[in-house]
Amino acid sequence: MTDSYDLLIVGGGINGVAIARDAAGRGLRVLLCDKSDLAGATSSASSKLVHGGLRYLEHGDFRLVRESLAEREVLLRLAPYLVQPMSFVLPQGPGSRPGWLVRAGLFLYDRLGGARSLPGARALDLRQNPLGRPLRAPGAGFVYADCRVDDARLTVVTARDAAARGAVILTRTALVAAQREPDSWRAGLQHEKGERHEVAARVLVNAAGPWVADVLRRAGLPTHRALRLVKGSHIVVPRLYEGEHAYLLQNDDGRIVFVIPFERAFSLIGTTELPFTGDPATAEITEEETTLLRAEADPASALPRARGDASAPSEGMALAPCPGQTMRNPDPRPSARATSTARPRRAGQALVETAIGIVLLMLLTF
Repeated sequence: MTDSYDLLIVGGGINGVAIARDAAGRGLRVLLCDKSDLAGATSSASSKLVHGGLRYLEHGDFRLVRESLAEREVLLRLAPYLVQPMSFVLPQGPGSRPGWLVRAGLFLYDRLGGARSLPGARALDLRQNPLGRPLRAPGAGFVYADCRVDDARLTVVTARDAAARGAVILTRTALVAAQREPDSWRAGLQHEKGERHEVAARVLVNAAGPWVADVLRRAGLPTHRALRLVKGSHIVVPRLYEGEHAYLLQNDDGRIVFVIPFERAFSLIGTTELPFTGDPATAEITEEETTLLRAEADPASALPRARGDASAPSEGMALAPCPGQTMRNPDPRPSARATSTARPRRAGQALVETAIGIVLLMLLTF
Protein backbone atom coordinates (compact mmCIF):
# COMPACT_ATOMS: atom_id res chain seq x y z
CA MET A 1 0.00 0.00 0.00
CA THR A 2 1.30 3.44 -0.97
CA ASP A 3 1.60 5.96 1.86
CA SER A 4 -0.23 9.18 1.11
CA TYR A 5 0.66 12.73 2.22
CA ASP A 6 -0.46 16.27 1.63
CA LEU A 7 3.10 17.51 1.14
CA LEU A 8 6.26 15.77 0.01
CA ILE A 9 9.20 18.10 0.70
CA VAL A 10 12.54 17.39 -0.94
CA GLY A 11 15.40 19.02 0.96
CA GLY A 12 16.40 19.01 4.63
CA GLY A 13 17.91 22.47 4.86
CA ILE A 14 16.40 25.27 6.90
CA ASN A 15 13.84 26.10 4.21
CA GLY A 16 12.61 22.53 3.89
CA VAL A 17 12.32 21.85 7.61
CA ALA A 18 10.66 25.23 8.25
CA ILE A 19 8.03 24.43 5.59
CA ALA A 20 7.54 21.01 7.18
CA ARG A 21 7.09 22.51 10.64
CA ASP A 22 4.60 25.11 9.46
CA ALA A 23 2.55 22.66 7.38
CA ALA A 24 2.51 19.96 10.06
CA GLY A 25 1.42 22.56 12.61
CA ARG A 26 -1.57 23.32 10.38
CA GLY A 27 -2.65 19.70 10.45
CA LEU A 28 -1.29 18.63 7.06
CA ARG A 29 0.31 15.25 6.49
CA VAL A 30 3.95 15.96 5.71
CA LEU A 31 6.88 13.85 4.53
CA LEU A 32 10.35 15.38 4.16
CA CYS A 33 13.26 13.55 2.58
CA ASP A 34 16.90 14.48 2.06
CA LYS A 35 19.51 12.46 0.20
CA SER A 36 22.09 13.40 2.83
CA ASP A 37 21.56 14.70 6.35
CA LEU A 38 19.73 17.65 7.86
CA ALA A 39 21.63 20.88 7.25
CA GLY A 40 24.07 18.88 5.17
CA ALA A 41 24.89 21.70 2.75
CA THR A 42 24.29 25.46 2.80
CA SER A 43 22.39 25.39 6.11
CA SER A 44 25.56 24.44 7.95
CA ALA A 45 27.93 26.61 5.88
CA SER A 46 26.41 30.05 6.32
CA SER A 47 27.68 33.17 8.09
CA LYS A 48 25.85 31.97 11.24
CA LEU A 49 23.68 35.09 11.32
CA VAL A 50 19.99 35.88 11.62
CA HIS A 51 19.77 39.35 10.15
CA GLY A 52 17.66 41.58 7.93
CA GLY A 53 20.30 42.20 5.30
CA LEU A 54 21.48 45.76 5.90
CA ARG A 55 23.30 45.91 2.58
CA TYR A 56 20.13 45.10 0.62
CA LEU A 57 18.76 48.53 1.53
CA GLU A 58 21.39 49.94 -0.80
CA HIS A 59 19.59 48.23 -3.68
CA GLY A 60 16.13 49.33 -2.60
CA ASP A 61 15.02 45.88 -1.42
CA PHE A 62 12.86 47.28 1.39
CA ARG A 63 10.37 44.42 1.37
CA LEU A 64 13.10 41.78 1.70
CA VAL A 65 14.66 43.59 4.63
CA ARG A 66 11.32 44.24 6.34
CA GLU A 67 10.27 40.59 6.11
CA SER A 68 13.68 39.34 7.25
CA LEU A 69 13.69 41.65 10.27
CA ALA A 70 10.18 40.52 11.19
CA GLU A 71 11.33 36.88 11.04
CA ARG A 72 14.33 37.77 13.18
CA GLU A 73 11.90 38.91 15.87
CA VAL A 74 9.98 35.63 15.57
CA LEU A 75 13.14 33.57 16.00
CA LEU A 76 14.30 35.67 18.94
CA ARG A 77 11.00 34.90 20.64
CA LEU A 78 10.84 31.21 19.74
CA ALA A 79 14.47 30.20 20.22
CA PRO A 80 16.37 32.64 22.44
CA TYR A 81 18.71 29.80 23.40
CA LEU A 82 19.86 29.59 19.75
CA VAL A 83 19.35 33.09 18.36
CA GLN A 84 21.36 35.61 20.36
CA PRO A 85 21.83 39.37 19.94
CA MET A 86 25.21 40.59 18.74
CA SER A 87 26.66 44.06 18.24
CA PHE A 88 28.07 44.86 14.81
CA VAL A 89 30.68 47.61 14.53
CA LEU A 90 30.79 49.43 11.21
CA PRO A 91 33.99 51.53 10.98
CA GLN A 92 34.13 54.47 8.57
CA GLY A 93 37.31 55.13 6.62
CA PRO A 94 38.72 55.74 3.15
CA GLY A 95 36.60 53.91 0.59
CA SER A 96 33.59 53.63 2.92
CA ARG A 97 30.13 54.70 1.92
CA PRO A 98 29.29 58.29 2.89
CA GLY A 99 28.48 58.64 6.57
CA TRP A 100 25.09 60.20 5.83
CA LEU A 101 24.15 57.21 3.67
CA VAL A 102 25.16 54.71 6.35
CA ARG A 103 23.27 56.70 8.98
CA ALA A 104 20.18 56.75 6.74
CA GLY A 105 20.42 53.01 6.12
CA LEU A 106 20.67 52.27 9.83
CA PHE A 107 17.71 54.55 10.51
CA LEU A 108 15.64 52.48 8.09
CA TYR A 109 17.02 49.22 9.39
CA ASP A 110 15.91 50.02 12.94
CA ARG A 111 12.35 50.77 11.83
CA LEU A 112 11.43 48.45 8.96
CA GLY A 113 10.98 45.32 11.05
CA GLY A 114 8.20 46.55 13.30
CA ALA A 115 8.96 45.32 16.84
CA ARG A 116 12.29 46.53 18.22
CA SER A 117 13.59 44.12 20.81
CA LEU A 118 17.21 44.99 20.02
CA PRO A 119 19.03 48.26 20.75
CA GLY A 120 18.94 50.91 18.05
CA ALA A 121 21.96 51.91 16.00
CA ARG A 122 24.17 54.77 17.15
CA ALA A 123 27.22 56.69 15.96
CA LEU A 124 30.55 56.14 17.72
CA ASP A 125 33.90 57.80 18.02
CA LEU A 126 35.98 54.65 17.78
CA ARG A 127 39.06 56.56 18.93
CA GLN A 128 37.43 56.84 22.36
CA ASN A 129 35.18 53.77 22.47
CA PRO A 130 36.56 50.36 23.56
CA LEU A 131 35.06 48.83 20.41
CA GLY A 132 37.71 50.71 18.46
CA ARG A 133 40.66 49.11 20.26
CA PRO A 134 41.19 46.27 17.74
CA LEU A 135 41.24 48.73 14.83
CA ARG A 136 44.47 49.89 13.28
CA ALA A 137 43.25 53.41 12.56
CA PRO A 138 40.05 54.00 14.53
CA GLY A 139 37.90 56.99 13.65
CA ALA A 140 34.21 57.53 13.15
CA GLY A 141 31.86 54.58 13.01
CA PHE A 142 28.53 53.10 13.92
CA VAL A 143 27.24 50.15 15.92
CA TYR A 144 23.97 48.32 15.34
CA ALA A 145 22.40 45.10 16.57
CA ASP A 146 21.62 41.84 14.78
CA CYS A 147 21.75 38.18 15.80
CA ARG A 148 23.97 35.16 15.49
CA VAL A 149 22.88 31.54 15.42
CA ASP A 150 24.18 28.00 15.23
CA ASP A 151 22.73 27.41 11.77
CA ALA A 152 22.95 23.61 11.76
CA ARG A 153 21.45 23.31 15.23
CA LEU A 154 18.58 25.63 14.30
CA THR A 155 17.84 23.39 11.32
CA VAL A 156 17.86 20.22 13.43
CA VAL A 157 15.71 21.78 16.17
CA THR A 158 13.19 22.93 13.56
CA ALA A 159 13.09 19.43 12.07
CA ARG A 160 12.52 17.89 15.52
CA ASP A 161 9.67 20.31 16.13
CA ALA A 162 8.18 19.41 12.75
CA ALA A 163 8.37 15.73 13.71
CA ALA A 164 6.72 16.48 17.05
CA ARG A 165 3.85 18.05 15.10
CA GLY A 166 3.44 14.90 13.02
CA ALA A 167 5.82 15.31 10.07
CA VAL A 168 7.81 12.29 8.87
CA ILE A 169 11.51 13.17 8.44
CA LEU A 170 13.61 10.80 6.30
CA THR A 171 17.34 11.47 6.02
CA ARG A 172 19.71 9.54 3.75
CA THR A 173 16.70 9.12 1.47
CA ALA A 174 16.73 10.49 -2.06
CA LEU A 175 13.92 11.27 -4.45
CA VAL A 176 14.56 8.90 -7.35
CA ALA A 177 11.65 9.90 -9.56
CA ALA A 178 8.29 11.63 -9.38
CA GLN A 179 5.37 11.52 -11.76
CA ARG A 180 2.42 13.86 -11.91
CA GLU A 181 -1.00 12.17 -11.83
CA PRO A 182 -4.41 13.85 -12.11
CA ASP A 183 -4.80 14.53 -8.38
CA SER A 184 -1.39 13.91 -6.87
CA TRP A 185 2.29 13.18 -7.30
CA ARG A 186 3.58 9.62 -7.17
CA ALA A 187 7.20 9.55 -6.05
CA GLY A 188 9.86 6.89 -5.62
CA LEU A 189 12.20 7.26 -2.65
CA GLN A 190 15.38 5.31 -2.01
CA HIS A 191 17.44 5.04 1.16
CA GLU A 192 21.22 5.07 0.78
CA LYS A 193 21.28 1.39 1.81
CA GLY A 194 19.10 0.53 -1.18
CA GLU A 195 15.65 0.22 0.38
CA ARG A 196 13.06 1.74 -1.94
CA HIS A 197 9.40 2.62 -1.51
CA GLU A 198 6.69 4.67 -3.18
CA VAL A 199 4.62 7.52 -1.77
CA ALA A 200 1.85 9.77 -3.02
CA ALA A 201 1.48 13.47 -2.24
CA ARG A 202 -0.93 16.18 -3.27
CA VAL A 203 1.89 18.73 -3.46
CA LEU A 204 5.59 18.29 -4.23
CA VAL A 205 7.80 20.96 -2.62
CA ASN A 206 11.23 21.46 -4.16
CA ALA A 207 13.40 22.81 -1.32
CA ALA A 208 16.60 21.21 -2.55
CA GLY A 209 18.64 24.39 -2.59
CA PRO A 210 21.43 24.15 -5.17
CA TRP A 211 19.97 20.83 -6.36
CA VAL A 212 16.61 22.27 -7.43
CA ALA A 213 17.34 21.58 -11.10
CA ASP A 214 18.12 17.94 -10.31
CA VAL A 215 14.79 17.55 -8.51
CA LEU A 216 12.99 19.13 -11.47
CA ARG A 217 14.63 16.60 -13.77
CA ARG A 218 13.64 13.70 -11.54
CA ALA A 219 10.09 15.04 -11.50
CA GLY A 220 10.00 15.12 -15.28
CA LEU A 221 9.82 18.90 -15.45
CA PRO A 222 12.00 20.93 -17.82
CA THR A 223 15.03 22.57 -16.27
CA HIS A 224 14.72 26.32 -16.63
CA ARG A 225 17.59 28.79 -16.77
CA ALA A 226 16.05 31.39 -14.51
CA LEU A 227 18.28 30.50 -11.56
CA ARG A 228 22.02 30.58 -11.09
CA LEU A 229 24.27 29.31 -8.33
CA VAL A 230 26.26 31.70 -6.17
CA LYS A 231 29.05 30.34 -3.97
CA GLY A 232 29.71 32.03 -0.65
CA SER A 233 32.93 31.03 1.10
CA HIS A 234 34.27 31.70 4.60
CA ILE A 235 37.56 31.09 6.36
CA VAL A 236 38.17 30.43 10.04
CA VAL A 237 41.32 31.91 11.58
CA PRO A 238 42.65 32.27 15.13
CA ARG A 239 40.69 34.91 17.07
CA LEU A 240 41.59 38.40 15.82
CA TYR A 241 40.34 40.34 18.84
CA GLU A 242 38.74 39.98 22.25
CA GLY A 243 35.02 40.41 22.76
CA GLU A 244 31.80 38.97 21.38
CA HIS A 245 31.04 41.74 18.90
CA ALA A 246 31.43 41.54 15.12
CA TYR A 247 32.85 43.93 12.54
CA LEU A 248 31.33 44.85 9.21
CA LEU A 249 34.18 46.10 7.02
CA GLN A 250 33.69 48.15 3.88
CA ASN A 251 36.10 47.86 0.96
CA ASP A 252 37.07 50.18 -1.86
CA ASP A 253 35.22 48.08 -4.42
CA GLY A 254 31.94 48.37 -2.49
CA ARG A 255 32.10 44.84 -1.07
CA ILE A 256 31.59 44.23 2.62
CA VAL A 257 32.98 41.44 4.76
CA PHE A 258 31.94 40.18 8.19
CA VAL A 259 34.45 39.31 10.90
CA ILE A 260 32.54 37.35 13.53
CA PRO A 261 33.54 35.60 16.75
CA PHE A 262 33.39 31.86 16.14
CA GLU A 263 33.40 29.25 18.88
CA ARG A 264 35.85 30.37 21.58
CA ALA A 265 39.19 30.78 19.88
CA PHE A 266 38.45 31.69 16.28
CA SER A 267 37.12 34.38 13.96
CA LEU A 268 34.91 33.67 10.96
CA ILE A 269 35.63 35.86 7.93
CA GLY A 270 33.27 36.01 4.98
CA THR A 271 31.73 35.94 2.62
CA THR A 272 32.64 35.86 -1.04
CA GLU A 273 29.92 35.81 -3.67
CA LEU A 274 31.02 34.13 -6.88
CA PRO A 275 29.01 32.52 -9.69
CA PHE A 276 29.33 28.73 -9.70
CA THR A 277 28.66 26.10 -12.32
CA GLY A 278 28.91 22.36 -11.92
CA ASP A 279 28.00 19.91 -9.19
CA PRO A 280 27.40 21.79 -5.90
CA ALA A 281 28.81 18.82 -4.00
CA THR A 282 32.25 19.54 -5.49
CA ALA A 283 32.37 23.22 -4.51
CA GLU A 284 35.54 24.21 -2.67
CA ILE A 285 37.07 27.46 -1.57
CA THR A 286 39.81 28.62 -3.91
CA GLU A 287 43.21 30.04 -3.03
CA GLU A 288 42.08 33.32 -4.58
CA GLU A 289 39.08 33.48 -2.25
CA THR A 290 41.23 32.72 0.77
CA THR A 291 43.69 35.43 -0.21
CA LEU A 292 40.87 37.91 -0.80
CA LEU A 293 39.24 37.27 2.57
CA ARG A 294 42.58 37.55 4.37
CA ALA A 295 43.31 40.83 2.59
CA GLU A 296 39.92 42.24 3.56
CA ALA A 297 40.68 41.59 7.23
CA ASP A 298 44.27 42.89 7.20
CA PRO A 299 45.39 46.33 8.40
CA ALA A 300 44.27 47.97 5.15
CA SER A 301 40.75 47.03 6.21
CA ALA A 302 41.33 48.07 9.83
CA LEU A 303 41.68 44.81 11.80
CA PRO A 304 44.93 43.11 12.76
CA ARG A 305 46.31 40.81 10.10
CA ALA A 306 44.60 37.42 9.89
CA ARG A 307 47.62 35.32 10.79
CA GLY A 308 47.87 31.56 10.93
CA ASP A 309 46.46 28.90 8.68
CA ALA A 310 42.84 29.17 7.64
CA SER A 311 41.08 26.17 9.14
CA ALA A 312 37.70 24.62 8.41
CA PRO A 313 36.85 26.72 5.34
CA SER A 314 33.18 26.44 4.41
CA GLU A 315 31.32 26.96 1.16
CA GLY A 316 27.61 27.67 1.09
CA MET A 317 25.60 27.68 -2.11
CA ALA A 318 22.70 30.03 -2.75
CA LEU A 319 20.24 30.42 -5.59
CA ALA A 320 19.81 33.76 -7.29
CA PRO A 321 17.34 34.73 -10.04
CA CYS A 322 18.83 35.60 -13.40
CA PRO A 323 17.64 39.14 -14.22
CA GLY A 324 14.91 39.38 -16.82
CA GLN A 325 14.28 35.65 -17.19
CA THR A 326 11.06 33.80 -16.53
CA MET A 327 10.79 30.63 -14.47
CA ARG A 328 8.90 28.42 -16.89
CA ASN A 329 6.36 25.92 -15.60
CA PRO A 330 4.49 23.55 -17.92
CA ASP A 331 1.34 23.72 -15.79
CA PRO A 332 -0.87 26.48 -17.27
CA ARG A 333 -2.91 26.97 -14.11
CA PRO A 334 -2.32 30.36 -12.48
CA SER A 335 -1.45 28.75 -9.15
CA ALA A 336 1.38 26.84 -10.77
CA ARG A 337 3.06 29.79 -12.45
CA ALA A 338 6.16 31.46 -11.11
CA THR A 339 7.81 34.47 -12.66
CA SER A 340 11.04 36.22 -11.80
CA THR A 341 10.50 39.96 -12.02
CA ALA A 342 14.02 40.83 -10.94
CA ARG A 343 15.57 43.54 -13.08
CA PRO A 344 18.95 45.21 -12.91
CA ARG A 345 18.81 48.29 -10.71
CA ARG A 346 20.92 51.40 -11.13
CA ALA A 347 22.69 52.56 -7.99
CA GLY A 348 21.17 56.02 -8.39
CA GLN A 349 17.66 54.57 -8.52
CA ALA A 350 18.24 52.67 -5.29
CA LEU A 351 19.64 55.76 -3.56
CA VAL A 352 16.62 57.83 -4.60
CA GLU A 353 14.25 55.15 -3.31
CA THR A 354 16.21 54.98 -0.06
CA ALA A 355 16.02 58.75 0.40
CA ILE A 356 12.27 58.75 -0.29
CA GLY A 357 11.78 55.94 2.22
CA ILE A 358 13.73 57.84 4.88
CA VAL A 359 11.65 60.97 4.40
CA LEU A 360 8.41 59.02 4.66
CA LEU A 361 9.53 57.23 7.80
CA MET A 362 10.68 60.46 9.41
CA LEU A 363 7.29 62.02 8.67
CA LEU A 364 5.56 59.04 10.27
CA THR A 365 7.93 58.81 13.23
CA PHE A 366 8.36 62.41 14.35
